Amino acid sequence: GSASNCNLSSNTCRNKRTPYEQYKIISMSRSICALAAPLSFLLVTLCATQACGFVTPALSGTSARSALLSSSSLQMSVDLSDVQIMVNGMPGPMATAAAEACLRKGLKLSPVAMTGPEIEPATITVSDPVTGRSSNVKLVPSSNTDELDAAVEGMKTAAGPDNLLSIDFTHPSAVNGNALFYAEKGIPFVMGTTGGDRDKLMKDMEDAKHFAVIAPNMAKQIVALQAGLEDLAKKFPGAFDGYKIEVRESHQKTKADTSGTAKAVVASLKELSDDKFEVSDIEKIRDDQGALDFRVPEEGLNGHAFHRYTFTSADGSVEFALEHNVVGRTVYAEGTADAVRFLAGKLRQEKEGKVFSMIDVLQAGALE
Repeated sequence: GSASNCNLSSNTCRNKRTPYEQYKIISMSRSICALAAPLSFLLVTLCATQACGFVTPALSGTSARSALLSSSSLQMSVDLSDVQIMVNGMPGPMATAAAEACLRKGLKLSPVAMTGPEIEPATITVSDPVTGRSSNVKLVPSSNTDELDAAVEGMKTAAGPDNLLSIDFTHPSAVNGNALFYAEKGIPFVMGTTGGDRDKLMKDMEDAKHFAVIAPNMAKQIVALQAGLEDLAKKFPGAFDGYKIEVRESHQKTKADTSGTAKAVVASLKELSDDKFEVSDIEKIRDDQGALDFRVPEEGLNGHAFHRYTFTSADGSVEFALEHNVVGRTVYAEGTADAVRFLAGKLRQEKEGKVFSMIDVLQAGALE
């Protein structure tokens, strides 16, 4: 999800419009019948259409459904017509996809945004191919601090109180500094960039009582999967004691850090097993041939997120595998735009700042 020094006209910076998203849980075991009841999972395969529509799994329980519908109605009733979104990290492909998703969902982009220190200042046109909406955005390098400060103050004055928010898809090395910048300038933000010192990031924003959504993954279905794994780990700790954990993840070559989603999932897996697996044991694939061998299609080499987690018994006779594989960036961009709308609504409902997760966004019914 990091910004790269590339031109918007380049194929590597365009969000492909025919991605597929697959989320699947595969349980393979000779003793599966004995374990099926307590350890049953949900198998979901989702395919995104060119219009970026998604199939939403049904909620179990009428009370849960009613709560989500009620919360969703509350979110939709908030007037966001004056809100402007400062999408930082363009012309990187993930930031650009998020900006397009904002336009697609009826949000306005701010006239100025921050880019990497190595990128030349420029004005670009962000266009959403689905709705035809477009917006011109002036990109100012993060090293031009005086110009950025002046631009932020000008935009806040023009937009009005609580109407300038930010989305960050920059670089792992910039995560902590950018968060402090947003807090200092009073800009609520969605941190889509992974990496950095996450413990410091959370502590800094909680101490500042700053409004933010911070999460390792912005895709609704993967967020739901993470929540399910967290719940499983709480209810059945040690269920896979004696099993060895293995984790492999593949992303495009421009992603600098280890998958934040993989790190978050590993935390739950470690509660389920007594294996001494550490985040540093995650196998990270960043080369084309390695990605192809990992079943990434050739058209997805410039934008994909493939993950595979396995539990294997000591004698090798039993294996449980979990996969979530995504080609393209649409599912993350859509979730990011929903997160920033959720955050704008919270600004109008709550007086004191708070750090939210994507699970909070999902539970509020704010993910479309």
